[in-house]
Amino acid sequence: MSGHSKWSTIKRKKGANDAKRGKIFTRLIKEITVAARQGGGDPEGNPRLRSAIASAKAENMPKDNITRGIKKGTGEIAGEVYDEILYEGYGPGGIAVLVECLTDNRNRTVADVRHYFAKNNGNLGESGCVAYMFDKKGMILVDKSSIAEEELMDKALDAGAEDVVEDESEFQVLTAPEDFDGVRGALEEGGVSFLDASVSMIPQNTVEVVEEKVARSLMKLIESLEDHEDVQNVYANFDIDDDLMELVSE
Repeated sequence: MSGHSKWSTIKRKKGANDAKRGKIFTRLIKEITVAARQGGGDPEGNPRLRSAIASAKAENMPKDNITRGIKKGTGEIAGEVYDEILYEGYGPGGIAVLVECLTDNRNRTVADVRHYFAKNNGNLGESGCVAYMFDKKGMILVDKSSIAEEELMDKALDAGAEDVVEDESEFQVLTAPEDFDGVRGALEEGGVSFLDASVSMIPQNTVEVVEEKVARSLMKLIESLEDHEDVQNVYANFDIDDDLMELVSE
């Protein structure tokens, strides 16, 4: 499993306080609004909206919030217009970093993202400088203690998944982006519970980080980006030993 997946696992174990939950809700509402604006307010005919609603429900977002987000997207009620922007750059140690944003102020967002990179021994790059190092995939994380590998493998492949990858505590079910909703739905109907499910950017190869100083700077960069109100997702191609990851995440 890539280092960023380990980082995501550690964050889940730490839990989310009210402030963090508020930020999660803000991101989810933005995604619902943009999905509804682009593909309409009917989730049955809009896979992106359907996926966004499923993610919101998984975070126990109130139904009224979801409905308002949809109506903002369809124009039934007033709301901000968000631009989708992908920033690319290099973090400390030459780690490739992708930053997905939804913003109503491009100048503010790019200035902040550039500042975070520079502050943490990285640099914001040109469009296309690192995106080619990643593949867009659906990824469903399943706790290993909840299901046998063979059972999950059978259910996932029958549903159209590409692969099931084993880690120390989790299984990653990987799908083509267009098959993600179908696979997730089939697994849900089959009684499989998820730790997380989303369409992500998966690095083709990872770069091992062994120096504590580099690891700490990298974690600070990712945390700073993830805490920004305009940032939806951060992806990176690092790999860090479990012990070092725990150390720099304390």
